[in-house]
Amino acid sequence: MATIGFASSLKTLLKSAKTVMVVAPAAVFGKQGLPPIGFSKKNDALLIELAREIKPGDLGAVGTTLTGSEPRTLAIGVLPDTVSRYNAPSRAECVRRVVAQVARGKGKLGIVLVLDDPEHLLAQAVAIARCFPQFNGKSQPTEARRVLIFAIDREGQPIKPPARATTTMTAVRDSAELVDMPPSDLDPNTLSARSRALLEPLRGVTIEEIIGDALIGKGLGGIHAVGRCALAPPRLLIARYVPRRPSGRHIALVGKGISYDTGGLHLTARGSMEGMKGDMGGAAAVLGAFRVLVQAECQHTLSLILCIAENAIGPAAYKPDDILTMHSGKTVEINNTDAEGRLMLADGVSWAARVLEVDTILDAATLTGAQMVATGLLHAAVVSNDADLEARLIAAGLRSGDLVHPLPFAPELYRAEFSSVVADMCNSVHNRNNAQSSCAAQFVYNHLEGVDVKWAHVDMAGPSFPKDRATGFGVALLAQAVLDL
Repeated sequence: MATIGFASSLKTLLKSAKTVMVVAPAAVFGKQGLPPIGFSKKNDALLIELAREIKPGDLGAVGTTLTGSEPRTLAIGVLPDTVSRYNAPSRAECVRRVVAQVARGKGKLGIVLVLDDPEHLLAQAVAIARCFPQFNGKSQPTEARRVLIFAIDREGQPIKPPARATTTMTAVRDSAELVDMPPSDLDPNTLSARSRALLEPLRGVTIEEIIGDALIGKGLGGIHAVGRCALAPPRLLIARYVPRRPSGRHIALVGKGISYDTGGLHLTARGSMEGMKGDMGGAAAVLGAFRVLVQAECQHTLSLILCIAENAIGPAAYKPDDILTMHSGKTVEINNTDAEGRLMLADGVSWAARVLEVDTILDAATLTGAQMVATGLLHAAVVSNDADLEARLIAAGLRSGDLVHPLPFAPELYRAEFSSVVADMCNSVHNRNNAQSSCAAQFVYNHLEGVDVKWAHVDMAGPSFPKDRATGFGVALLAQAVLDL
């Protein structure tokens, strides 16, 4: 498994490095040559020669060459000079793509980032961290590799990494590891235990859990129904952090933690169920963000709420036509057992608003496949009842590299999709062609009616698990957003 950190100097980065990579916008390799990085004249010449042969395209390109000395291999990652206004100015996704092409080598890897703006360092560091996943289920262990990052500006002056850069990279990789774990290794019991192990070392954090049938006594009928049939009981894990000098704000991070989603009695078809180990990506994201914020000594009071269950099948499974009473007091007729995440979040956000009395709720979930249709694999979808909170999340996405894009919040247009003749609402829409992701968010918001709270929902089904590996998406986004509030 790789270790990732920041070098204190170029000399430290170069010492014993087998591969050194320079990542920079295309213009850096132009007529004026490289900034005074400190390589030998020979290696500077090799880098310039490489750069002449490479066009960055839309998403960056890579070139490598052997040096005949140390470091043995030189590489360049050429980034496009500009990106669209919906992309991160840091070009974080381009950085991830170019670094991924040298990530599988052997020996120490040194990465020199040439930045337009020091603000870009955190996002680029997170992008690099994503190239070195921690989970490995193969019979042979992954070869250990040391990765060091050193950042400079275009004049060659060193850029000091922000204080939370290392903790954010660590949390991103830890959260991705949880999502990558198979359901045989990560059921609700284990997800809870792993979460506790990550939270307990944090100063000033208290933890409580409501487990199994105790959920019914607390009015958490949605979480209980979804998880009651699995071997490991469902639960609500609540962590609390109060800073030494509280700002007066109380912010809750609520995450969907479905350790595995079979679809329930509306069983998911073959080909679609594979990958459902990733349905706890929202819980992993808020867990990581909470860790980063506590370690950064955030001045807001923070509550972390993990809604944890396995959506299994069996004699005790909740059924289509069941009517559940939720924490909000609302009743829900089940018309789709595979629309379980919104039941979990509905109880979680209601608990945050009514019991913890927070002023702001940010929830995160791999909630709908429709999110990928609406905003793709790199932009999560945001739905919010507050224009300023929505704008802050979009800005946080551009800063952190975890991109988000807004979807409509229009209760009067979507509430009718959940109409029921026997309960307050159904849990799934009547028309699947009517803004499914916004409607799913609307269901969650239905359970905040009557409470004065700012709320934003992040649907991250695509960015959290775009293909074969989890990304740890949402950790940097949510931490940045809370710090900006």
